[in-house]
Parts: sequence; C-alpha cells; structure tokens
Amino acid sequence: MIPRYEKKEISAIWAEENKFKMYLLVELSLLKVLEKRKLIPANIASTVEKSAKINIDRINEIELVTKHDIIAFCTSITEQFDAEVGKYFHFGVTSSDIIDTAITLQIKSSLDLTIPALEKLNEAILKFSQKYKYLFAMGRSHGMFAEPLSFGVKFLGYYCEFKRRLNDLKEFYENELTGQLSGAVGNYTVIDPDIEKEALALLKLKVEPVSTQVIPRDRISKLVNIHGLLASAMERISTEIRHLSRSEVNEVQEGFSKGQKGSSTMPHKKNPISSENLSGMSRILRSHMEIASSNIVLWHERDISHSSAERLYLPDNFGLVFYSLQRLTSVMENLEVNEKNIQDRVMNNFTYLSSFYLHQLILRASETRETLYAVVQSASFNAKTSQDFYTLILKELADKKINLSSTLPIFDLNNLENLYKTKIDQIFSRSI
Repeated sequence: MIPRYEKKEISAIWAEENKFKMYLLVELSLLKVLEKRKLIPANIASTVEKSAKINIDRINEIELVTKHDIIAFCTSITEQFDAEVGKYFHFGVTSSDIIDTAITLQIKSSLDLTIPALEKLNEAILKFSQKYKYLFAMGRSHGMFAEPLSFGVKFLGYYCEFKRRLNDLKEFYENELTGQLSGAVGNYTVIDPDIEKEALALLKLKVEPVSTQVIPRDRISKLVNIHGLLASAMERISTEIRHLSRSEVNEVQEGFSKGQKGSSTMPHKKNPISSENLSGMSRILRSHMEIASSNIVLWHERDISHSSAERLYLPDNFGLVFYSLQRLTSVMENLEVNEKNIQDRVMNNFTYLSSFYLHQLILRASETRETLYAVVQSASFNAKTSQDFYTLILKELADKKINLSSTLPIFDLNNLENLYKTKIDQIFSRSI
C-alpha cells in the first residue's frame, strides 16, 4: 500500500514479520496437540514457544538458497534448537497447511478491524437519515425531477445497502474462516483429522472439510466479492454526494476544514474530493474481484499460481476497504446540507403533483387511464404556477367533456407532510 492511503493497523497485519508470527502460531498449535497426545516428547511445544525467534534477514538469506519460503522459515526456527527439539517442528504437515491457515488468521484479524469500521459508517448514515427524515427534496428519475421524497429516506436506502454488506461480512466471519493441517494433497498421511481439529480449535478456526493441500479459493473470492459489493455501495453514495454538490444543484457540500483549499488557482472552489477519491478506490477494489475469481482455478489438487497474486492484492484489498470506510464515515459525519435550496426546489416544481392528480382522476372519472394521463400531461407541460396546473386540468377535463364523480381536491404544496409522513415512518420502522 502506498503511504498516501496506508492504514498502519492493516499494514501491520499483512507485514512480513506478522506473517511469520502467524506461521509460528500455527506450528505451535500443532506441536501442543501432538505433545498432548504423546506423539512427540514432552516440553517440545513450550521450549519452542519460549525461545523461538523470528529473524526475517535470516529467513531471506536461507530462501536465496532453498528458493522456498516455508523451508526457509522452518530452517530459521529449527536451527535455533537441538535436533531432539527441532526435528518435530513442522511435523506431518506441508507448506500450504501453514500458509493457508496463517492467511485465514490474517483475514480474521483484518475483519476484526473492518467490521467495526462498517458498523460505525452505518451508524453515521442512519443518524444523518434520521436528522433529515422530514426534509422534503425533489426525487430524480433519469436525472430529471420526478416527485418529492424524504431526504432522510434517500440516505436510508444507503444505510440498508451497507447493512446488507455488514450482515454478509458477519456471516462470513462466523462460517467461512477455516484452516487445514491435512498434509500433502490433503490425505492425512502422518496426522489424522482429530489432531487437525484440535489444533485449529486452539486458533479458533473451523476445519476445512476437504482441503486438497490448499484451502479452496472460493472462500477468499467470496469475501473479496463482498468487498466488491461494498465498494459499489460506497461509490453509489459517493456519486450521489458528488451530484448533489454540483454548483447548479448545491444541496450538499462536503465539510471544508480550516486552511483547506479547493484549487491551486481558484480560491472560490469547494470540491467533493473525498467522494471523488472514494469513487476511485471503489474501482480498485472491484478489480480485485477478477483476481480472486481467477485464483479459484488451480491445477489438480493444488498449484501456487494464486500465491503471487494474493501476496500483492490481499493486503491492498483490506487496506483500501478500511481506508475507504473511515473516509466515508468522515464525509457523512461532516456533510453540510443546504436545506433552503432543497425546500425551494420542491416548492418551485409543482408539476410533480401530476402523479397525485392522475390517480385522483382515475378514482373520479370513467375514462381510460391513457385518456386521463393525457389530460394531466398537457396541464403539466403548459402550467406556469401550481394554480395554473390545477386550472388547466379542469379546463382539459371540460374540453374533453369528462365528468368527475366528486370535486378534484387542491393539494397544498406547503403541507407535504400530511401526504408522506405516515409512509416515511413506516419505511424507517421496517428498515431499522
């Protein structure tokens, strides 16, 4: 991760030193179970746990010769002990047992950060939605004014989307974090499934039901695809904020801190830079979906075509998710709302009442929907004021000799709450 976007909490999880610490943790869990079952001499695990040191320079030095990172890691540990201790290190397992189980531990630690970050974002969106629950804004369809809606409900939709992704991540955390200690091609030549289960329990991981020397990569792909959906959710809300920030719209603005500048040459600028940044981040995150999907397809029981890709993209994937969640949370906590512009836009665009009047006519006239639609459409295209609109509807009805069973009501633009409040309350109630 480049320093500009780095989150040190995530970087620390995926750093070389922590990777080797996870390797050692997996190896130690196996040693403890082997020792408990009296398959190896007593005190082997405690001796290794107490005295083993991770020396990255030494690991790299050995790997220059072995061209194999796990052998280099194991050698760097076993050379610290007498043969009677060291020979039991890495007993009965193969490289991928250690690597894949360690990767799961790194993923778990990363989720321990990103899940609370997503919860905090959702709290910020919900708080914003509730604050503007009864602020009426013009809804847009095809970018054009459609009908009024609650500004709070607009953002409540984003809350619901992020809540779905939160549920996805929690479900993944509970059910998809698996490890393996099954040996070459997963055939348990040396150790048996009961030893594997007990060792993984020490790591608080589930057992991969069928591991063919690797944990199937559809699990990681599933997580990365959840992150991709999360990225799309972040870009969707960011794009809306960018649209609403445009000069001719001016309904919201990102918070602008003291000393901040919007342009190198135009002092008046206040740009939605965080939302634009998040749109870019989302594109990177979605690109990882293709890598993760391709990594599912391995030759026979295993190969390592996935390994190089995962070393590169997994740290970035978690780092960008964490970075983006925190940045979007800041945007939502500091988003400024131009309530006057929003309200004026509703009051000045009275022809949105076309839907209301169309259905009032359907209830009061015997003509077809198409005929009544044409009446309202003509009035909405030609009206200059709300009173014109109402008057023109009556004129169209008279010209077409359409009789109504009862008087057509005049809807009060200043009292939108009467029409929408109960429905808004219902939407919030079922969403939270």
